Amino acid sequence: MSEREIMQYDVCVVGAGPAGLAFAIRLKQLKPETSVCVIEKASTVGAHILSGAVIETGPLDQLLPDWRKSPPPICVDVASDEFYLLGQKKQWKLPLPPQMNNHGNVIVSLGALCAWLAPQAEALGVEIFPGFAASEPVFDDKGAVCGVRIGDMGVAKDGSHKPSYTQGIDIHAPITVFAEGVRGHISKQLIKRYELDKYCDPQTYSVGMKELWQVPAGRVTPGRVIHTFGWPSDNATYGGSFIYHLDQDRIAIGYVCGLDYQDPKLMPFELFQQLKHHPLIRPMLEGGTILSGGARAISAGGFQSLPQVEMPGAILIGDTAGTLNVPKIKGTHQAMRGGIIAAEHIARTNSVVGFDAALRASPVVSELKKVRNIKPGFHGGLWMGMINAGWETVTAGHSPWTLRNHADHAQLKRVNEIGDIDRHWVDRSLPPRDRLASVYFAATEHDEDQPVHLHVADTNVCITKCAEEFGNPCTKFCPAGVYEMVQDEAGKRLQINAANCVHCKTCDIKDPYQIITWVTPEGGAGPNYQNL
Repeated sequence: MSEREIMQYDVCVVGAGPAGLAFAIRLKQLKPETSVCVIEKASTVGAHILSGAVIETGPLDQLLPDWRKSPPPICVDVASDEFYLLGQKKQWKLPLPPQMNNHGNVIVSLGALCAWLAPQAEALGVEIFPGFAASEPVFDDKGAVCGVRIGDMGVAKDGSHKPSYTQGIDIHAPITVFAEGVRGHISKQLIKRYELDKYCDPQTYSVGMKELWQVPAGRVTPGRVIHTFGWPSDNATYGGSFIYHLDQDRIAIGYVCGLDYQDPKLMPFELFQQLKHHPLIRPMLEGGTILSGGARAISAGGFQSLPQVEMPGAILIGDTAGTLNVPKIKGTHQAMRGGIIAAEHIARTNSVVGFDAALRASPVVSELKKVRNIKPGFHGGLWMGMINAGWETVTAGHSPWTLRNHADHAQLKRVNEIGDIDRHWVDRSLPPRDRLASVYFAATEHDEDQPVHLHVADTNVCITKCAEEFGNPCTKFCPAGVYEMVQDEAGKRLQINAANCVHCKTCDIKDPYQIITWVTPEGGAGPNYQNL
């Protein structure tokens, strides 16, 4: 093995999402002489980005005051807000919770926004490398993070080197900024190594699924924003939807399912598909076509699950830190704001030391603290959650207590502890017909002759213990149908269809035995989302 090539920068940013790009832009604005690189595992900037996304523009206004003169490709001012409780066949329009008021906000494609932000960063001298997947952290002789290693290219499934083999490089920097998004592969390792979560609750998550539809003319009111809760979730399962009317006869629709659910037989993907057939929603979509679709996990723990965000040589920002505001259903403004604060801190101190305190003293964390009890309140069911949310809203989060978060994987009940739940499913006809068909709309690509990037520590657990106790929930919670239990001449076994993976990380989060580990595949692999 030859000596790895080393590229040296002042700052290395892992992840070209809104947090990473906002950080890079702001740092170069403040200290133009600083050398900054941003590495991104997707084939292009924005290809792995998926979000609602209605965004608060404050941080964007701060970062690029003239951005409205040349806005991102999808950018529609919010014109109206609607909030519904759904029954199977009915809906009840409710007063809009103040946290969900979108006056002055805009609907964007977050992927397109990041693709639009990237040239703004490059114009300032930031070097951006899409298709570079960071595979592991690099440490100095004192145990501090001093950069990352880019994964090798051209490795076959059996570990041998193909003719196209290219050794990955090391990127070294005195400061490394991890903006990997939710459940980042390297960030997960670092949180464990430095015990960054020692004094906080476990992080909790949701899985969000989204589709972009082209619908017949006349159905869209640009800027119309609809949120729902209730059906198709049962009262014990946290979930809700968003429907955003864009321009050019397009509708963005999605469903968010809390991963603290109890029923091992639950399929979040089916919840989403059932939602589309509700009488309120189906008329919007019928006769239309899906343009793009995908799924991703969402950090939902908020204030009480916020880890320490600094460690020797590195910091965490954005969804990697877990700064999304669940009651607002927004994380982009928090990610960008956190990136800006990080850049200003490093420009001022030339050090990561003190960033944790700076973030906790900032509007990012004060916003999280104010709503800290709303999401955990739903752990007791829909109606208790609504009562608690009302109380927390009226008191502006000044309750003298803080509700606790619990690890999502530990919430699953065993199959013998929970009966069959009548979810009142309806016959559905809108596309896609199943999870495999849905993967097509994610345009996901993985070279099948590469090491499987979904590591299962002991597949015997899947065949025996998990099958008996939980009925192999991985075959149900994965929105891309990656996991299958198959029976062939060799017997029963777990089949991992890694090429289907859309990098949502649900398996890494919800597996009840925590034996599934998601790692980065070859750079450039994965979904290629268009305008999600």
